[in-house]
Amino acid sequence: MADLSDDDLRDLLARARRFACVGASANPARPSHYVSRYLIAQGYDVVPVNPGLAGQVVFGRQAVGSLSEIKGPVDVLDVFRRSEAVSDLVRDALATLPALQCVWLQLGVFSDEAVEMCREAGVGFVQDRCPKIEHARLIA
Repeated sequence: MADLSDDDLRDLLARARRFACVGASANPARPSHYVSRYLIAQGYDVVPVNPGLAGQVVFGRQAVGSLSEIKGPVDVLDVFRRSEAVSDLVRDALATLPALQCVWLQLGVFSDEAVEMCREAGVGFVQDRCPKIEHARLIA
């Protein structure tokens, strides 16, 4: 599922309601900040995930320090982390986010191991793409 068609991406973005943004930043110059703000402006609920920001309000939402602290379902896990951190993160997500529909790795982030874990779990997977770019291209 790493190579989703435009129709698949359009369907995912239309179905999804809640994103967890791992690596969220309070710095408006960081991609994780402006991508999250874009998603919020498009009507998505975004949970900022960053242990350094836990308990703080970021883009109008309270940040959590880990995936296990998220209350309620998450449709898309949006990952702004280095590729080498992805496998452990996805393993944790698959164990703690039972409603997860898709793991989405940002531009420049790849993980063959995470692709396989998601495939085995029946969870969609996108890598080296940005939901802000794809949303603007396919939906907005």
